[in-house]
Amino acid sequence: MVQECGAGLVRVKREGGRLAFAVPPLTRSGPVAEVVLSRIAAGLRLEREALLDASWLVDGPEWIGVLLDSADLVLGLRPDYLALAGLKVGVIGPHPAGSEVGFEVRTFIPGDASPEDPVTGSFNAGAARWLIGSGRAPVSYLVAQGTVLGRAGRVHIDAVGDDIWIGGNTVSCIEGMVLL
Repeated sequence: MVQECGAGLVRVKREGGRLAFAVPPLTRSGPVAEVVLSRIAAGLRLEREALLDASWLVDGPEWIGVLLDSADLVLGLRPDYLALAGLKVGVIGPHPAGSEVGFEVRTFIPGDASPEDPVTGSFNAGAARWLIGSGRAPVSYLVAQGTVLGRAGRVHIDAVGDDIWIGGNTVSCIEGMVLL
């Protein structure tokens, strides 16, 4: 299947009960200006030095990815949404070696009706390109997201050949049909 969205045409596949999409190319990546990083650190209520690395991860939505030292630090964040207004920020922290899950992710969209998203495919897609490309993540890993919101989101990342697939189990909440 092919889905048309803000990032263009995106391939989708089903494997068992899991749907996955092929990560589209990033339309913007690379360093984030220091003034923006200082603003993000303040919005996350962290010292600037706590942001180990950051990158633009634009694949439709204009995400800024921020790498922290640990999953515990990510889980402990209590963001100041007013300070983050106008930014889409995804925060990533590794779980300890041997954990079921490789990374903890949280995504913040201040000004949105729900300023924290329980599972974010577009952010995890850009983050996978960044983490795998920089050698910070293996070619296949599992992400936990939504933990702080009481959700048990799990995002499966698999690099196969030139493709990176982002997938997860889905739950249908509504079903319908459209006649064209």
